[in-house]
Amino acid sequence: MNLKSLFVVAGVACAALAHFGVVIPSNSTIDDQEQAKEIITYKFTHPFEGMMMNLDKPVEAGVFTNGKKEIFSNLIEKKDGKMSYYETSYSIKEPGVYQFYMDPKPYFEPAESVFIRHITKTIVDAYGYNDGWDEPIGLKTEIIPLTRPYGLYKGNIFSGKVLYKGKPAKNTIVEIEYLNTKGLKAPGDDYITQEVKTNELGEFSFAMPLAGWWGFSALNEDDKKIKKDGKEYPVEIGAVIWVETKDYE
Repeated sequence: MNLKSLFVVAGVACAALAHFGVVIPSNSTIDDQEQAKEIITYKFTHPFEGMMMNLDKPVEAGVFTNGKKEIFSNLIEKKDGKMSYYETSYSIKEPGVYQFYMDPKPYFEPAESVFIRHITKTIVDAYGYNDGWDEPIGLKTEIIPLTRPYGLYKGNIFSGKVLYKGKPAKNTIVEIEYLNTKGLKAPGDDYITQEVKTNELGEFSFAMPLAGWWGFSALNEDDKKIKKDGKEYPVEIGAVIWVETKDYE
């Protein structure tokens, strides 16, 4: 393989890595006051490989609970090397289901000539409330859980329904990755990002074989383009949800 071919292959491999918006709380279920002091982390990354992309300050980040949305104004910028990510703190004061979300500034991926906008959420249950975890929160695209999205064991099946502009998104690719904080190695590149497709109702299912955080990213082309340097580019709009599995202690 000549040097030019090597660079082409390397570029294709880099572009093929799945991008994921990340919204991760310090606790996915709340049972006491110490756990109720949540730290929410917002990133843009390749979860299994552990590679970070720069995250500009989100256009909007907040929490949806009891039918109301609260927008955060206290995001704090952090650094991982040269790459920015954000954190915020949030104290849960009463029982409820809390949907934390982020709508990021679209990220331009030159290798794919596309803007990426991954609207991301995760769902936390406080004090066994267990009501409203399947409620849409009005995002342009989102995954509505059909499986309760917390209190899950490794090996459980997670099922969801993808909505785009409030309607089921059929035949949509859903990319799935494990947030690899343990330095695990995949047997090959095809094992890093799992894929399923939604059915005619926009539904999908996947069994999660490891304990930890799993990201599900349902990808569609948005109905709006973004202009950059005098040229219009398509927007990959992703509905992303993160769920945590645990093992018996």
